[in-house]
Amino acid sequence: MEKREKLYEGKAKIIYATEDPDKVVVYFKDDTTAFDGVKKEEITGKGVINNTISSMIFELLQKRGIPTHFIKKLSDREMLAYRVEIIPVEVVVRNYAAGSFTKRYGIEEGTRLEKPLVETFWKNDELHDPLVCEEHIELLKLADLEDVKEMKKIALRVNEVLKDFFAAKNIILVDFKLEFGKTSDGKLVLADEISPDSCRLWDAKTKKKLDKDVFRYDLGDLQEAYKELLKRLEDT
Repeated sequence: MEKREKLYEGKAKIIYATEDPDKVVVYFKDDTTAFDGVKKEEITGKGVINNTISSMIFELLQKRGIPTHFIKKLSDREMLAYRVEIIPVEVVVRNYAAGSFTKRYGIEEGTRLEKPLVETFWKNDELHDPLVCEEHIELLKLADLEDVKEMKKIALRVNEVLKDFFAAKNIILVDFKLEFGKTSDGKLVLADEISPDSCRLWDAKTKKKLDKDVFRYDLGDLQEAYKELLKRLEDT
């Protein structure tokens, strides 16, 4: 697949056109950001690890009947994906209290929630991705509410698959963020990436963090944490 002009560059990835208007190449960068880009650093090899983990997870989800934009892994840093129009609503699933949830509601980090919590956020860097309910989404015309309902349903299915997947590797899936898009024929699919950049993942015994919180809060060497995570996921 021939990589052509750059269509979009974000904090962690670059999207390139191909000779097929319905397919793109997703390139994973080593750039690492936190707090809406205020904290920034280049972590050598991070893009390779995230591409590998995202490809692995997308393949797993597709085998379970969950639609994604993923087609195949092309190289260490590149995947081939269907071109989508991203819906500007991020879906977060929480199994344990962490991150902004603990700050908003004063619940101690690591508290297990009675059932998975699904939240939606407006994908808007300038406004720091505010929490939105369906009424906000409808008022702001961010997405069709039927699509939002389907996104939430898919997110809970993803949660069940990934909780089991990580648990088998002695890892707790604390929470994760999903992005969705629509293909040229109107199909709703998972998009972006699913990696330690977009998930909180803790060692089941020690609660050691194996995700981007290591970088956010200066908890150690992010490269080593990601390498450890990848090794565990690749071990059979």
